[in-house]
Amino acid sequence: MTHYDVFNGDADGLCALHQLRLDEPRESVLVTGVKRDIALLARVDAQVGDTATVLDISLASNRATLEALLERGVTVQYFDHHFAGDVPQHPGLRATIDTSPGVCTGILVDRYLEGRQRIWAVVAAFGDNLDDSARALAQPLGLDPARLTALRELGENLGYNAYGDTEADLIVHPVALYRTLSRYADPFRLIENEPLLSRIDAARRSDLVLASELKPTYTLACAIVYVLPDAAWSRRVRGALGNELANRFPDLACAILTPNAQGGYMVSVRAPRRAPTGADALCRAFATGGGRSAAAGINHLPEEGLPEFVRRLEQAFG
Repeated sequence: MTHYDVFNGDADGLCALHQLRLDEPRESVLVTGVKRDIALLARVDAQVGDTATVLDISLASNRATLEALLERGVTVQYFDHHFAGDVPQHPGLRATIDTSPGVCTGILVDRYLEGRQRIWAVVAAFGDNLDDSARALAQPLGLDPARLTALRELGENLGYNAYGDTEADLIVHPVALYRTLSRYADPFRLIENEPLLSRIDAARRSDLVLASELKPTYTLACAIVYVLPDAAWSRRVRGALGNELANRFPDLACAILTPNAQGGYMVSVRAPRRAPTGADALCRAFATGGGRSAAAGINHLPEEGLPEFVRRLEQAFG
């Protein structure tokens, strides 16, 4: 029997899996990729009697493959906070889905484990730009401000590494990053001992400096839109810049676009922090869109579709 761990390569997916495997160690085949590579179940060649744990990827985007695995006799445990649509009713599926704005997959796993690996759920929440949720989770841990800041930076760096259109854009492959993470029950030991984290942090800060030199492409009453240049740094910075703008302008939505290989744009959307809903509905109006209510995206927006996207953005948040 083979077990598969299928997880988003960002901070939330990494930390959700790390919590589970600290508490329930097991050998597994790791299946992951860049943040937007969410159709990961298609890579799982599981057969009758095999099992899978799926973390932080949209059930809606993987429903057909999930149903095929279940019919094949594969048992699946599924944790996620993205739009799911209709969840299959099958005895082989245990699904924990919560799309509330203040929830991430790491928090769902923390509930499942009854807080036994809580500190990693804090890192996951910080990595998903859920500062209020992260601080609420951390309260019983009695961490001083310096340690809380260290966890926030760790979450931001783990999340940052997942952004890019292809694995070539990433600083390190998420499988390698997870294997590094998996050696540490204590995140502070990880921060102290692994130069890889410093490397990711340096790249993030450098990329954000480049982004700060750009001006918005569109400034609306309800939103800010940036169309970034075609470069690896801009594809990496897409999410971090979106989070930074959302934190700086809590009443505004923001959208970050980067050119993609299909001749259009990859789009990242953040709803206003003061009203963190509507991003997923906006993005699902486009063929390759999806995500969660506070933060969502479109994998391919044709170049000629940009004016229509801006119009719908204004309509959604105006």
